[in-house]
Amino acid sequence: MISLFNEVRFLKKIEEEFGNNAGKVWQAINTHGNIDETNLKKITKLDERKFYSAIGWLARENKICKVGKYYRLGETNLTDRIGTNAGKIWGTLNSNNDIDISSITKITRIQENDAYLAIGWLARESKIEFQKKNKEKQLFYKLK
Repeated sequence: MISLFNEVRFLKKIEEEFGNNAGKVWQAINTHGNIDETNLKKITKLDERKFYSAIGWLARENKICKVGKYYRLGETNLTDRIGTNAGKIWGTLNSNNDIDISSITKITRIQENDAYLAIGWLARESKIEFQKKNKEKQLFYKLK
C-alpha cells in the first residue's frame, strides 16, 4: 500500500511539474519580453524535456507564440505543428499504451523535442498519464 501511495504521489508531482514549468516560461517571457530559446532555457533552468513540454502546455493554452527565433506571449502560432504531432502521438498511444519517449519518436517519426512539445499539449488537455517503470524514473506514457 505504501508503494502505491508513493507512485500516485510521484505521478501527481509530474502533472503539477508540467504546469509549474509552463508558469516559469510564461513568467520569464512576461518579465524579459521577447526572448530566444537559449536565453529562455537559461533563465528558467529547465532541461530539454521540461522546456519543450512547457512550451507545448502554453501553446495549448493559446498563450505563447514564436516569431523568428524569439518566443513571446500572445495568441499561439504553434497550433499546426504541435497539434498535428499531438494527434500522431495520441494515435500511437491509443494503439501502444505504456511506451517511452524513444518508442514514441520511432513510431511517429517525430523528433524528440517536437514530441515533448506535443506531450505538453496533451498533458494540458489531460489526455495522457505518466508512469514510472524503473528505478531511474523513466517515464512511460499512456492515454487517460
